Amino acid sequence: MSRIGKKPVSVPSGVEFKISGTKVDVKGPKGQLCRNLHPNMKIEFKDNEVTVTRPSDGRLDRSLHGLTRTLISNMVQGVTEGYSKQLNIVGVGYKVALKGRDLVLNLGHSHPIDYPAPKGIEFEVDGKKNTIIVKGSNKEVVGQTAAEIRSFRPPEPYKGKGVMYSTERIKRKAGKAAVGKGS
Repeated sequence: MSRIGKKPVSVPSGVEFKISGTKVDVKGPKGQLCRNLHPNMKIEFKDNEVTVTRPSDGRLDRSLHGLTRTLISNMVQGVTEGYSKQLNIVGVGYKVALKGRDLVLNLGHSHPIDYPAPKGIEFEVDGKKNTIIVKGSNKEVVGQTAAEIRSFRPPEPYKGKGVMYSTERIKRKAGKAAVGKGS
């Protein structure tokens, strides 16, 4: 049996949890999330704990067991604490600013990039340190938004310029070696 799938997910007070068929709704102080889960998984909510059980030891059911439990856990954590990703912008002349809820990025292209905030996402910008913090209750949307912003100018290995995650380390490469005499 799945070690992750066996663990119950505790639902804190102040979080509303509803199951209707395969649809799970979670509502908390940071927002509301709903998701359709696979019909093979059996989800039970008792005494502020959610347990996920599988009908058989088939390959599909085993793979869905831990996934379903983790998706529910991420939903509960998202509506209580939320998720965030920090991006650092490194490079001379590279800037970021907020325009309403949207981002305006100057990343060395011939034009500034306007990035509209997706639904449920908030941006925090520190202009002095050139950092962006992407916040939201849905873990997948936060990660996808951060990845899209990073894709506008991924970090390059020679000078280390670009948009990178705060935890990311760039493996630096040596530049061109000087050409020797007599060539």
